[in-house]
Amino acid sequence: MALDPSSGFVASSSLQDLSEASLPIFNVERVQLQFAISSDFVAAQVANNVLILALTNGRILRIDLDNPADIDDIDLPKRPAEIGIIRRMFLDPTSSHLLITTTLGEIYYLHNQSRTPRPLSRLKGVFVESVAWNPSLPTASTREILVGASDGNIYEVFIEPPTEFYRREEKYFKPVYRAPGGPITGLWADLIPSQPEMRRVIVATNERLLHFAGKIGRHEGSGSIYIKLFETEAPITHDAPRISTSAPLVVSPDPPSAASFDSLSSERIFAWASSQGVFHGKLLTSPTSPDLGTKVFSEARLLPRTVLPLPEQTPVVSIALTQWHILLLAGGRVVIVNRLDDSIIYDQEVLGAGQIVLGLAVDQKKNTFWLFTNQEIFEIVVSDEDRDIWKIMLKDEQFDAALRYARTPTQRDAVATASGDYLVGKGQYLEAAGIYGKSSKPFEEVSLTLIGHGEQDALRKYLLTKLSTLKRSSVMQRVMIASWLVQIFMSKLNCFDDTITTKAEFSNTASPDQSKDELPSVRSEFQEFVAKYKSDLDRKTTYDVISSHGREEELLFYASSVNDYNYVLSYWVQRERWTETLNVLKKQTKPEIFYKYSSVLMSHVPMELVDILTRQSNINPRNLIPALLNYNKDTKVPLSQNQAVRYLLFAINQLLSSDAAVHNTLISIYASHPSKDESALLAYLESQSHQQECRYDADFALRLCIQHKRVQSCVHIYSSMEQYLQAVELALRHGEVDLASLVADRPEDNPALRKKLWLAVAKKVISQSDGIKTAIEFLKRCELLKIEDLIPFFPDFVTIDDFKEEICAALEDYSRHIDTLKKEMDESATTASNIRADIAALDRRYAIVEPGERCYVCLYPLLSRQFFVFPCQHAFHTDCLSGKVLAQVGVARGRKIKELQMEVGKGVTAGKLKERAIAELDALIASSW
Repeated sequence: MALDPSSGFVASSSLQDLSEASLPIFNVERVQLQFAISSDFVAAQVANNVLILALTNGRILRIDLDNPADIDDIDLPKRPAEIGIIRRMFLDPTSSHLLITTTLGEIYYLHNQSRTPRPLSRLKGVFVESVAWNPSLPTASTREILVGASDGNIYEVFIEPPTEFYRREEKYFKPVYRAPGGPITGLWADLIPSQPEMRRVIVATNERLLHFAGKIGRHEGSGSIYIKLFETEAPITHDAPRISTSAPLVVSPDPPSAASFDSLSSERIFAWASSQGVFHGKLLTSPTSPDLGTKVFSEARLLPRTVLPLPEQTPVVSIALTQWHILLLAGGRVVIVNRLDDSIIYDQEVLGAGQIVLGLAVDQKKNTFWLFTNQEIFEIVVSDEDRDIWKIMLKDEQFDAALRYARTPTQRDAVATASGDYLVGKGQYLEAAGIYGKSSKPFEEVSLTLIGHGEQDALRKYLLTKLSTLKRSSVMQRVMIASWLVQIFMSKLNCFDDTITTKAEFSNTASPDQSKDELPSVRSEFQEFVAKYKSDLDRKTTYDVISSHGREEELLFYASSVNDYNYVLSYWVQRERWTETLNVLKKQTKPEIFYKYSSVLMSHVPMELVDILTRQSNINPRNLIPALLNYNKDTKVPLSQNQAVRYLLFAINQLLSSDAAVHNTLISIYASHPSKDESALLAYLESQSHQQECRYDADFALRLCIQHKRVQSCVHIYSSMEQYLQAVELALRHGEVDLASLVADRPEDNPALRKKLWLAVAKKVISQSDGIKTAIEFLKRCELLKIEDLIPFFPDFVTIDDFKEEICAALEDYSRHIDTLKKEMDESATTASNIRADIAALDRRYAIVEPGERCYVCLYPLLSRQFFVFPCQHAFHTDCLSGKVLAQVGVARGRKIKELQMEVGKGVTAGKLKERAIAELDALIASSW
C-alpha cells in the first residue's frame, strides 16, 4: 500500500442534503479518504480521537484524527499466510492499549508508544470476543482486564510492556469464570462509587446477561483480583426469550462536557440486542450490594423488535449508544431510536450493494460515532441531541426533568404551565402556585382558581413568585401585586392571632398550637418580603393597609425598612413609649430627626436623650437651644444635675463649639438659676478667659449677671473687658473688699491706674475699719500707696499718735530718697565737666600725614590737594570724599552740599562769609561720611 506524504481523510458531503435550519439530530457523513489503499479493511476501532484500521494484507494504520496527516503504518511480525488475517481488534478508551486477534488464534499487543506488536504467547489459541478494560483506565499498562472468549471462558490478564526484549508481555493470565450459553459477546467492568473494594462486572452471551457485584481480591504477587468476585458472588441473570444469533453488549460513552446538557444522572446506559429486541437500562450504582443487579434488570426495559422498521429476517449486526438514543445497524441500514419513547429518529439505507459491514464503533472519550465497512468509513454526526428531550419528559409527566432540558423561555413556560395544571388536578395547590408563578398562564385565571379553592397560602406563594419574575419596568403590576401581598400577610397574621387568643379549634384553620408554631415563620416571611420588595410598595397604601389591621409590629418594621424613622418616632412619641422611642433614636444619624424630637424628649427623658446626643458628632448645638431652654424653664434641679448644662458643656469642651449662642445660653442658665452659688458660672468665665478671644457676648452676660445680682461674675466680666474701675466700684458697692483688692492688682503695666484703684479700695477700707492700725496694715498690700495719700481719707478727729510710726517711716523714706537724688546730681555735674573738657580738647587734636600717603578713593598722593583726615587715620581728597558722600546721602543734604560747593567755587562770597561756607561744607561732608 502506497501512502501519500500528505495523506489523511476528511468528511465529504452528507448523504442527506439538508439546510442548516432543518438539520436533523443524526446525520451519516461519508469520510473522504485522502490516501490510497491496496486492500480492504477487515477491522476498525476508534478511541480518544485515534483511529485504528486493519487491512487484509496484515498491515495496521494508526491515525490521529486531530492531525490526519500523522499516520503510523504498522506491520505484524509475521505474514498473514503464517498467522492468518486480522480477525478483530480491541482498543481501550484512552487509545493506549490495542489487542489484535487473527483467524489462526494468534493475539498481539500494541502500546501507543510502540510501533511493534508483541505476541501474547499465553493467550495463543484463545479466540477473543470481548474485553472489559480496567475502570481506572491506566496508560502505562493494562492493569487487570477481563477477556471473553468464544468458548465461554473469561480470563483475567495483566499486560505490561517489558523493558527487556525477551521478557513476556503478559504479567499473568488466569481463567476466572466460565459462562454457560456460548461465546462471551460482551464484557463490562466498572467501579462502585464510595466502595473502592467493590466492582461490577456484566457478562453477555447469546442467551443471557449476568450481573456480578461484590468485593474483589487484593494484589498478592501475580494473583488475580477478579477470581474472588466470581467465586463468592452468584450472578443476577436476565435470559433472552429464546436463543439469539447475535447479542452484543454496549455501554454509553462518557457524558458530554459540562457546557452541554448532560444526562439526568452520571449513570451510564447499557443495551443488549437479542432476537426479541434491545434490552436497555441504567447501570445503577446503588444499592452497593450483590442485589444491585436485580434492581438494574428490573428497571431496564425492552425495545421490541416489532417497533423497529426492519424485516424480521434482517439481523441486527451492530449496536451503539449515545446519551439518549440507540443506534442499530442491520444489513446496510442504520436505524436510530430514542430510548425514552421508542420513537424512530433516523432510518436510512446507508450502504450500497456489495459492501461488507464491519460494525459500529464509539469513541467513549470524545463522544463520536462511526460506521465501518470493508472499504469506507462513515461518521454519524450528532447535532443537538437533547433538543426534544423536554417534550418526552413532559409527556411522561417528568416535569422537573423536562424543565431542566427546556432551553427557550417558551419551552420552560410550557413545562411550567403543564406542571401547574397537573398539580392542581391532584390538589397540590401550594406546589402548583410556585410553578404557576413562573409560567405565562393568565394571572386572573390562576388567582381566581386559588381564591375559589380558598388556598390563601398558595395564593401568597403564587403572588410572591409572580412578583419575582416581573420586569422592573412593569411598575403598576409590581405595585399592585406587592400591595395585595401586604393585605394577604396581614390577614394571615390576624388569623393566627385570633386562633391563639380565643384558643378556638376551627375545622378549616390551624389549631392554637399550630398557629403558635407557624406565626413566627409567616412573620419572618413578611419581613423578608418587605426587605426585598420595599421599593415596589406604595408608602401611603402600605401604611393604611397595615394600620387597618392593627398590626403594630409589622407597621413599625415596614417604616424602619423604608427608613421612615420620622414615622416610627412619631408613633412611639404619640403613645409616650419613651423606651421604644430612644431605642429607635439610638440608631439614627440624621441631625434633623434629633432637632425635631429634642423638645419633647428633653421634657420626659432628658438624661437618656443627652446620653444619645453626646454620641453624635454631626449635630449643631445651636439648633437644640430651644429644647434646652424649655427644659431649663420647667426643671427644678441643681445645676450639677441639669441636663441642659451637661450638654452645653459637652458642646463647648468636647465639640469645641465657638458659637456665641451656645455660650450665651449656658451663661443664661447659670445666671438665672435660683441658687446663690456662683462657682459654676465663675468656673466657666475663668475657663473662657484663657481663650484667645471671648466666645460669649460680654455685654449680654454682664446684663444678665447684673439682673440676677451675680456680683462676682459681674466683676470678672468687667475685668475681662479691662474696665477695672467699674469692677472695683461694683465690688466695693457690694462690700466685696477682697475681691476689689484682687481686681486692683490686675493692671500691672499701668501703675497710675493701679494706684487709683487702690485709693478707691483704701477709701472704702478706711471708712469701714474700726481701727486705724488695721486699715493701715491692709493697705500695706500695695506698695504704691503712701501715708500722705491716705491722710485725706482719715476722719478729722484722728490724732497723729494713731499713725506716728507710719509718718516717721515715711519721713525716713523721703530722707533716703533725697540723699539718693543728691548723689545722682553730683555724679551728673562731674560727668558734664568731663564732657566740656573733652570738647575743648578737640581743638588741639591733630594727625600726622606721611609724605607718601595716598587718598583712599583715587589712590593719588594725598598732599597734592585739599584733603580730610579722620581719627581712624583714613584720608581722602576733599573732592573724592564729596563724590562719595553725594552718592550716599539723601536728596536734601546732597542739594545743600552742591549749593555750598558752587558758592565756594565761584567766589560769590568773600571774607568771613566764605570761611563760614567752607566750614559748613566741610562739616556736612565729614559728618555724612
